[in-house]
Amino acid sequence: MYIIRSLFILIFLIFPVFLFAQENNEGSNEGNEGGAQLHGNFQFDGQIYQKDSSIGASEIPKEKMLMNSYANFVYTQGKFTAGVRFEGYLNTLQGFQNDNNMNDGVGIPYRYATYKNDEMEITAGNFYEQFGSGLILRAYEEKGLGYDNAMDGVRLKYEPVKGVYLKGLVGLQRLYFEKGPGIVRGADGEVNLNEAIPSLSEMKTQISFGGGVVSKFQEDDNIIYKLPENVLAFSGRFNVTHGKITTSGEYAYKYNDPSFDNNFIYKHGEALLINSSYSTKGFGCILSAKRIDNMSYRSDRTQKLNNLSINYLPAINKSFTYTLLNMYPYASQSMGELGASAEIMYKLKKETMLGGKYGTDINMNFTYVHALHKFEINDTIPIGQTGTLGYHTDWFDAGKEMLYQDFNIEFTRKLSDKMKTTVLYQNLIYNNDVLHGVDYHGKIFANTGLIDFTYKMTSNKAIRGEIEGLFTKQDQGNWAMGLVEVTVPRWFFTVQDMYNYGNEESSKRLHYMNVSFGYIKKGTRIQIGYGKQKKGVMCVGGVCRTVPASNGLTISISSTF
Repeated sequence: MYIIRSLFILIFLIFPVFLFAQENNEGSNEGNEGGAQLHGNFQFDGQIYQKDSSIGASEIPKEKMLMNSYANFVYTQGKFTAGVRFEGYLNTLQGFQNDNNMNDGVGIPYRYATYKNDEMEITAGNFYEQFGSGLILRAYEEKGLGYDNAMDGVRLKYEPVKGVYLKGLVGLQRLYFEKGPGIVRGADGEVNLNEAIPSLSEMKTQISFGGGVVSKFQEDDNIIYKLPENVLAFSGRFNVTHGKITTSGEYAYKYNDPSFDNNFIYKHGEALLINSSYSTKGFGCILSAKRIDNMSYRSDRTQKLNNLSINYLPAINKSFTYTLLNMYPYASQSMGELGASAEIMYKLKKETMLGGKYGTDINMNFTYVHALHKFEINDTIPIGQTGTLGYHTDWFDAGKEMLYQDFNIEFTRKLSDKMKTTVLYQNLIYNNDVLHGVDYHGKIFANTGLIDFTYKMTSNKAIRGEIEGLFTKQDQGNWAMGLVEVTVPRWFFTVQDMYNYGNEESSKRLHYMNVSFGYIKKGTRIQIGYGKQKKGVMCVGGVCRTVPASNGLTISISSTF
């Protein structure tokens, strides 16, 4: 009865917002051409928790219901834009970082004003920014992870001549509803030769290059060690496209930056990222490589997890949207990794024995990541000793400790005008001691297979199904997953079940059943679900958060206006 009563209260509270969004969807663009406009979006995620000791959800929050929500409002007129974002966490959903309950509450942590003309753009207030691939600076948000390191300060973008792009910024980083203590200052420049030099505009080879510098300031309050108050990082990058081939690369260097992440050692940091791709009709390939060494960079040296990160270390492994293929996700290792990835896309021709009537798409990927081989500075100082240079490394010495290896191959084929299917296989080696560190110690060897099919009954009615299986002798043993989703005009219905049938402990051979339905109209989407969630790790783009086991009712509402 408590679940049903709470659901009715939720619908009563949120239904007016839904109506307001619909009215604005239908009328927001009427009569505003060339004049002032107000638009934005709204998101609400709530969960009512139930105790379920069988899956590890032995305690539920005192509030019984938790919620995350936000609403963006953006006003534009001519060359001027201003915006605010209201956020409410009452209280923060389980699994989202919430040190000392600092994320609980309501407020307006994001507001800004921007003026832009043909050459210059000035922003005062909050903003997101990235230099190159993010190795020395990336301020961005990912609400699904509870990640938001927005800057609060001033940013200037300037294009003095065609093909030359300059940026400068200074500010503090967001830390929940507060700001971190460190001041971040940066400048970045990029030159597109083909735009800047008229005689090269028609040249087949397209060339651009750039570089950035970032400095953070934080007072030294350590009574034992003398810590650098200003820490500089710089990077250089290039991008060359010639016909069907594109190659890009970026190198970054960071001066010594003792912090919680590196156990307060005085070693410098380095990162190298290289990507190359080739594409032609029916065939494409991507090669990537990276090396990272001691590249944690925060505006507060004492923080951990996702708090106050200045930079971003891209992941090169393939990401998946399927449940069991995300059972063991990879996160970039700031303290040392050397890896490479290769991906091949090929389309078998139509009307052939292998390609079939409509052709067949093949995608094959291989990723390999090792920890760096670290050497002692001398015989008397252990590797990583606090207050020392920490360790030495050789640039291309991967050592013996494998972190991650993934081989996967995917076939997608249209069987008829109404039927499409995907078959995928993955072979995975996962170093759980380094990448996760809990529940199981050692390497996990897993094989995963799936079949995904979609049948379109009409242009707006479809049924989709998934069958997945993960097979391993380590960790929790084998898993099976089945899903059916039905889509009709404005509505969708989903039933999913994950079954840990291979667990060595019979009491843990559990089903994680979930049922949900949703309604979509124009820019608004409402989804209500009920079921169990497995404890694990969820990652997006190499940034992760731990997801606790839970059981209960969830509701999600999003709308744009």
